[in-house]
Amino acid sequence: MPLSDLLYPDNPKRKQELIHLHQELLDCMSTNFHATNELVGVLNEHLGCAITPIEMRESSTVKENCEIIIQVMSEIQHQVQKIDSDMKEKLEPVLYQKLYDIKEPELEKIAIAQRVFSIIFGEATSTAAMVAIKLLGSNHLTLTVSKLIGLLAQIGASVLGGVSITIIGLGLEMILHAILGAVERSQLLTAVRSYEKHLAEFKAASEKYQRAIHEVTSLVRQQVQ
Repeated sequence: MPLSDLLYPDNPKRKQELIHLHQELLDCMSTNFHATNELVGVLNEHLGCAITPIEMRESSTVKENCEIIIQVMSEIQHQVQKIDSDMKEKLEPVLYQKLYDIKEPELEKIAIAQRVFSIIFGEATSTAAMVAIKLLGSNHLTLTVSKLIGLLAQIGASVLGGVSITIIGLGLEMILHAILGAVERSQLLTAVRSYEKHLAEFKAASEKYQRAIHEVTSLVRQQVQ
């Protein structure tokens, strides 16, 4: 038995909690990577974007994987802002305002957006216009992306941010050493409590993010059938 466990008998339980929380985070991040790639695929196919799909890197740390997904989320935000700028530049102010008028029929908004995309691309499908309207009018998606970026940054900066995502396969002592560098009960308790808080917020925000993306991608699938 490690000396640390003799000094602090509850440490094995704390270590196991950390490993469980770590795995929960990885599962959640993996789902977010998949959902983000779905949205990237839609943007690339229908709106002429060239965003590179992402994948989790097993040899990298939690922080490094957080930075990967933050980068592509920021690029998605940039593309949505560019679409908005194009609409504002090429539309009469009255038509531009209609895009954000909740009372305006969605079909009318799609027709307006399609007109702009026809100017930009030479031709445009109603699917492209529908995707643009969904992205521009989805405060839900915009807010969830911003929220998730903030939480990913917090997790990356946390005590567990420097841990490799595959460390759980190397045993209890290895993950403990990677996280803390030394075994102290107070540090373990702090790490568990901090991680629990981050994870609860992250899971809730991730679920909203995934639902918002599913709303867009499912509409696209219906449109092209």
